[in-house]
Amino acid sequence: MPRPSLLSSLPPIHLGRPWPLGATPTQRGVNFSVVAPLATRVELLLFGHGEAVEPQRVVELDLHHRTSDHWHVEVEGVGLGCCYGYRVFGPLQPGGHGFNPSKVLLDPCARAIAGWQGYQRGAAVGAAPNTGSCLKGAVTDRDPFDFTRAPRPRHSWQKTLIYELHVGGFSQGEGSPVPPERQGTLLGLIDTIPYLQELGITTVELLPVMAFCPHDAPPGRQNYWGYSPLSWMAPHPGYLVGDDPLTARQQVRALVTACHQAGIEVILDVVYNHTTEGNQAGPTLSWRGFCDPLYYQQNAKGDYQDVSGCGNTIAANRPLVRRLILESLRCWATELGIDGFRFDLGIALSRGEELAPLDHPPLFEEMEADPELVDLKLISEPWDCGGLYKLADFPARRVATWNGRFRDDVRRFWNGDDKTCWAMGQRLAGSPDLYTKSPARPGQCITFLTAHDGFTLADLVSFSRKHNLANGEDNRDGDNHNNSGHWGVQGPSSDPAITTLRNRQQRNLLSSLLLAPGVPMLLMGDEVRRSQGGNNNSWCQNNPLGWMHWQADQDDAALRTFLQRLITLRSHLAGLLNPELAHPEQGASQGAEQPDLWRQWHGVELNKPDWASWSHTLAWTLNHRSQGPLLWCGMNAYGKAIHFDLPTCPSGWLRAIDTGLPAGEDLPAEPEPWHPPSAPLESRSLMLLVARPLLEGATQKAGGGNRTRIISLEG
Repeated sequence: MPRPSLLSSLPPIHLGRPWPLGATPTQRGVNFSVVAPLATRVELLLFGHGEAVEPQRVVELDLHHRTSDHWHVEVEGVGLGCCYGYRVFGPLQPGGHGFNPSKVLLDPCARAIAGWQGYQRGAAVGAAPNTGSCLKGAVTDRDPFDFTRAPRPRHSWQKTLIYELHVGGFSQGEGSPVPPERQGTLLGLIDTIPYLQELGITTVELLPVMAFCPHDAPPGRQNYWGYSPLSWMAPHPGYLVGDDPLTARQQVRALVTACHQAGIEVILDVVYNHTTEGNQAGPTLSWRGFCDPLYYQQNAKGDYQDVSGCGNTIAANRPLVRRLILESLRCWATELGIDGFRFDLGIALSRGEELAPLDHPPLFEEMEADPELVDLKLISEPWDCGGLYKLADFPARRVATWNGRFRDDVRRFWNGDDKTCWAMGQRLAGSPDLYTKSPARPGQCITFLTAHDGFTLADLVSFSRKHNLANGEDNRDGDNHNNSGHWGVQGPSSDPAITTLRNRQQRNLLSSLLLAPGVPMLLMGDEVRRSQGGNNNSWCQNNPLGWMHWQADQDDAALRTFLQRLITLRSHLAGLLNPELAHPEQGASQGAEQPDLWRQWHGVELNKPDWASWSHTLAWTLNHRSQGPLLWCGMNAYGKAIHFDLPTCPSGWLRAIDTGLPAGEDLPAEPEPWHPPSAPLESRSLMLLVARPLLEGATQKAGGGNRTRIISLEG
């Protein structure tokens, strides 16, 4: 419903002040401030409510209201809920684009947005006015988040386990535990927290929740993922319960508070490398209208330079632009309680003029030095669409990066590809070949097998090629190189042999992820074999194809149990999987020179790793100087069963994982002793043996004596 008019009279105006940016309540009213360096005149439009088609008042800002690059004014008699927009006047820029005063612009610092019911994206293109169908900023509070009531969980990188999910899709689908009126919303995620806790994750990473344009998609579809930002400050209205823009921030705070109180961190996937305004032919909605050549990378002719694949690239190297990005980060971190950020195509933010890569990008330098952001988890994609890829040499010390090589090499090994053993060994050792000859330090490397962009885990072992016809682009979209396999037939199968092998491969992949050093990330629904029908680019699929799978069958539930126990096992072995321990790959040195802990590679025979291009078997141990072997792991990606020789463990082996066994036995709640001198591994299976003391619980009285209890991995 439209809000009642907030402008019953014409209250006086004052010069105002340039800071803070956006609309800030004052004792007398609201202070408005925007950046428009090249503008000659600015108009502030005040609307009676969000769906109003004409402003009730136009406040003209002349040079008296300008301080350097900022235009500002204080208006008395208005307050929270006031809806507003801007018209900005100035000369056209090279290329014929730039200022367009016929368009009402959304404040880049607006923390809430109104006017969605009448909004028409197409009206922001061309020379005709869009006043009757524009979006408006809505004045909101700027209160800080209550960290006293809900302090940050502050999980160390060593203990962090990330779960990437889509806000709109995770709480939807048949069997969802969320009431229908809250499904697909931020508040609906609160109802899923017990599920996340039971699974054992520490951190959720939410796909974009900043306001985006759902209509920025082919006809008959919608932008579901949200990688098309319309605002860097305001929550997306489609994820709210109700249509009151003033409740948006409260709903974000409610979700973050509930997560913090459950011990779960919240990380946002943020898109600062481009916006929804596209290239020169796109709509003038916000940034472009205030200063087109400031915000977007352009050549001397005014042509857009694009390394985002979306038509434009943000010039994050420029002071005014990076200040806006930093303001956005502070808004979400200090006002809404967010614990960290994952930067989409983050390396693009390190580009300078003419898209030249910068060794010391100012945005990341200022981000790392900002005292309000110092305790956040920062993660980035290390690549962009212009070919820039920096992993160990990512130009920011505190920013972790997605290790795409881990994803590709682990997939290729278990897919049975040639020339994969050596690369697999490097990934299991913390990728020293990628991180300057030593394993990645804690908080530097995010390891993953699947993400929103690509196949799900179930599809990774069910399809050898993508099936994206539902996206309406004739299967041209999405990556063609997936390192996947179907193991018998393309897509779903009722053949027990095929389904058994697929289930085993999923366990092999998950075990490889959680037994490797680094910070592991899981994809929503992989634990219950969620499928997208072979679609590896479901960005426009707001339907069951892109939603969570809540109706688990027996095999789905078995995989979830396996992962729960695997996560618990990892937590008990966290010290050994700590990438801070370099695990030198040697054991022959004697006396004082011998390290306390080292990694040793094996093949089918002890001390004889086979790195040949045709090899598909690998084994390794972690050895202690005085206690002997602590872990032995064998991996058989070959098409036949193979016996592996085992080292002697003085304290006795416990078999923790054997993916060649039936569900439930492959990772039992209580690991069982293993006495044979060798380990028979089924084809395409993994076995992990653990020294008994590592999994022993407290000593208990039994029959007049003492016995040591093996811990339970039930989570």
